[in-house]
Amino acid sequence: MAKPPTPPPLTIWAVSDGRAGNAGPALGLAEAIQRKRKAEIVVKTIAWKGRIGRLPWFLNPFPMKALAPDSGIEPPWPDLWIAAGRATLPLSMRLRAWSKKQTFVVQIQDPRMPTTPFDLVVAPKHDRTHGDNVLQITGSPHRVTPKKLKAELARFKEMIDPLPRPRVAVLIGGKSKAHNLSPERAAAMAHEIELPIAQEGGSVMVTFSRRTPEPARAILAARLKHMPGVIWEGEGENPYFAFLAAADYILATEDSANMATEAASTGKPVFILKMDGDSLKFLLFHEDLERIGAARPFGGTLHKWKYPALNETDRAADEVLRLMAERTPS
Repeated sequence: MAKPPTPPPLTIWAVSDGRAGNAGPALGLAEAIQRKRKAEIVVKTIAWKGRIGRLPWFLNPFPMKALAPDSGIEPPWPDLWIAAGRATLPLSMRLRAWSKKQTFVVQIQDPRMPTTPFDLVVAPKHDRTHGDNVLQITGSPHRVTPKKLKAELARFKEMIDPLPRPRVAVLIGGKSKAHNLSPERAAAMAHEIELPIAQEGGSVMVTFSRRTPEPARAILAARLKHMPGVIWEGEGENPYFAFLAAADYILATEDSANMATEAASTGKPVFILKMDGDSLKFLLFHEDLERIGAARPFGGTLHKWKYPALNETDRAADEVLRLMAERTPS
């Protein structure tokens, strides 16, 4: 029996406004698909003229004219369009028409609009997005894989090898619509982090987000700098993935679904650090992580447990490829 022909390589565009919380999930899903089928990935970072990007999607009726010149959104269209973030919606919702349905359109996150313009919406369960073309996942797609973690650990070997165990990665987020990190909470958080690690004779590996308020960043860095470890404040190459690879425990602030999802993909114990503010969506997200055994609220002690590493990005990639194959069986 003759072998079936090898499908041609896909052209994938990973589209976002360039912000880490959008660019990372779009590229992460694209890379997961590339691991399963030969593909070329092109990263597209869009920008809008003037204040148009701040407007709702329905107030941008002619998006091609409103794009900044260097966005690079023009034919020929890709086989697969993966977009994340509100800024991409005016383009994503029209791509099927522009490409005469030759482009498979995937929108990541809840679009907060009808899902019918897209072939697939990959949305976090905690967004409670529903529809026949919606795939609900725990957290968000990301770029963390065992291979990437191993490579990043080797790249930062000289930095990390001297650190005593247990090594605790501390992932600090910052201000968002639902959460904040006040100086008072930052000081309390530093104390909560310091005590159990000092008792265990371990070390810290701290990384801050671009959203971390400067006063909170300064307090945490000052309160933890006397401990064995590394505090990365944004200068030089980012050791974030190396920290995940080297950690025995991971502490992540409650404001970021991306950080917690990436942490849970390691299979290591993940503790959620309380911030100022609250959010029903994030409460549901953390309950989901607890339900699958990946994360627990941080109560001031470090303890181990085991769970299967979260692998929702590959599940989403499989669903995209399945739906694309159904549409073009040949």
